[in-house]
Amino acid sequence: MQARILQDGTESFNVSVHEATRNSPVVLFAVGAGGQPERYATLMDTLIESGCMIIAPHFDKLVSPIPREDELTLRARRLSLALDAFVKPGITAAGVGHSIGAATLIALAGAQMWLGPGRRVDNITSDSRLTRLSLLATPTDFFQAPGALDAVKVPILAWVGSADNITPPVQTKRLANSIRDWQTVDVRVTDGAGHFSFMDIVPPQTTEPLPDKRAFLKEYSGEICKFVLG
Repeated sequence: MQARILQDGTESFNVSVHEATRNSPVVLFAVGAGGQPERYATLMDTLIESGCMIIAPHFDKLVSPIPREDELTLRARRLSLALDAFVKPGITAAGVGHSIGAATLIALAGAQMWLGPGRRVDNITSDSRLTRLSLLATPTDFFQAPGALDAVKVPILAWVGSADNITPPVQTKRLANSIRDWQTVDVRVTDGAGHFSFMDIVPPQTTEPLPDKRAFLKEYSGEICKFVLG
């Protein structure tokens, strides 16, 4: 993938881009707290091999397990700015995201994000170019307020590991149960997988619970490609 630099007001940020053929499916990739797309090499390579165009903004690492409102709005804004820069008007995209990146994509798909009672995140503008979402290990406590998910109208593939103690499966299942009445949600729970099992390069001091992580990386990446290609 090629490294590009975009402007966000007076600041610049990096975007990894793989450009494919004119009519290739577009994937907007939203990274987790670490902020670096290359840490998901198997997924990126599989999407490229499937003929997808990939747009993957880089972000500074989040130092707190609970992000600030300005950090969330910055990530959402730069995801949309990256689409503006590399995708022609009228072209749609599939959003693929891990952890906080997945939650940000849900907000871009129209959900109301909350940091707690009376603390709605007000400055995220929904992006109608997102027509489907693939969500990995998603923190969904942001969307517990009544009606927070009512505007999400796109198909979703949501994947989580049974051994994820950061965003346990109950969070993903809660998301699915909240929107299944009006939208298709496919929930996958991989036995023994953890929060970082979706990453090739994991945070330091992380212990991998899966006995064959390489097989899992290939499995979930292939299924995401099938979902994106629709």
